[in-house]
Amino acid sequence: MRHGTIPGARGRVRPLTLLGDPVLHTPCAEVTGFGPELARLVEDLFATMYAARGVGLAANQIGEGLRVFVYDCPDDEDVRHLGHVVNPRLVETGGVVVRGPEGCLSLPGLEAGTERYDHAVVEGFTMTGEPVTVRGTGFFARCLQHECDHLEGRVYADRLTGWRHRRLMRKVSRASWGR
Repeated sequence: MRHGTIPGARGRVRPLTLLGDPVLHTPCAEVTGFGPELARLVEDLFATMYAARGVGLAANQIGEGLRVFVYDCPDDEDVRHLGHVVNPRLVETGGVVVRGPEGCLSLPGLEAGTERYDHAVVEGFTMTGEPVTVRGTGFFARCLQHECDHLEGRVYADRLTGWRHRRLMRKVSRASWGR
């Protein structure tokens, strides 16, 4: 039997912000109010992430320029990690750099081989203001780094160079949403 509420069950699905929107390329502001408005935003983030079948979602991906992200992401051992972080700071990365396929709900249907560390630690707060530390390995470490990038005004395409970047941008220009 499940105890507690399902994240996003009381949230509303919001439209996703797509590549090219200025909010995705602007560093997000620190959250200063830990009240019902923030709790609604976290619920909306979960609802939108689940509706889009994602594993993570940052607030600027639904047009809110605030430092908040949610996740429901497995690691390489298929252990599920579920939560949210307010005002996150990526405090540690390490291990091996792995180039793996990476996608984004703000670039729907596309992915590219992107280099990320296979270990990451994020510190921040819960929506009630409690300190939280999140440690990730493998795919979950990739997710944490990806979401922290969003809050700094970067998307995974910004990490690509050379032919990988050119190929992805050609795909963006051909995508129905990229026109």
